[in-house]
Amino acid sequence: MLQNSTFQFLKALAKNNNREWFALHKPTYEIAKLEVIAFAEKIFQASAAFDPNYKNLLAPKCVMRIYRDVRFSKNKAPYKTNFGIAYSSEGKLVGGTGCFIHIQPGASFVAGGYYLPSSEDLKKIRQEIDYNLAEFESIIQASAFKKHFGSLSTEDKLKTAPREYPKDHLAIELLKLKSFIGIKPLSDELMCSGQAIKEIVAANKAIAPLRAFLANAIKA
Repeated sequence: MLQNSTFQFLKALAKNNNREWFALHKPTYEIAKLEVIAFAEKIFQASAAFDPNYKNLLAPKCVMRIYRDVRFSKNKAPYKTNFGIAYSSEGKLVGGTGCFIHIQPGASFVAGGYYLPSSEDLKKIRQEIDYNLAEFESIIQASAFKKHFGSLSTEDKLKTAPREYPKDHLAIELLKLKSFIGIKPLSDELMCSGQAIKEIVAANKAIAPLRAFLANAIKA
């Protein structure tokens, strides 16, 4: 679980997103960051019960920097107003399939899958869905997946069929997707309770078959 003080820090940062304020409150930030690292470590340890690879994850490397890269952004606010934990069961998530925990007052969530794959990987994933539609549908229709994620996110979904597939393809709505992720919202109350780790670990387990399907597709 996280402490309410971590959420209070993020709320204050959202109202005072400048270097002067952050410098004065950096000790509070460092405490919050250590708490998030410890939170991640507990999640990884518990997730190792269904995937031993989680034992090898280094939580400090999976917690993302709070400093924003503003070089090419119109938004010049120097800091993110959330903590992020990006990981796969093999290590820090840089690209490919994995999971992400977003910690932000009123907007926390855990997600998993493959977000905006490269054009090459996207082509391979669509081809794998085309070839093994029954298997893919069984994964996203599984009771555990539906319990935690409901359905795949339709963010960035194409409005028309991809060029390689006919408009009347049996799986056309799935083939229109540009990301293949499940998202589970997490309330502030849950994140600050003893149930937080249990819920996130269960979500990690529920998303594992989707990640395996996608990983297999891009290796082909």
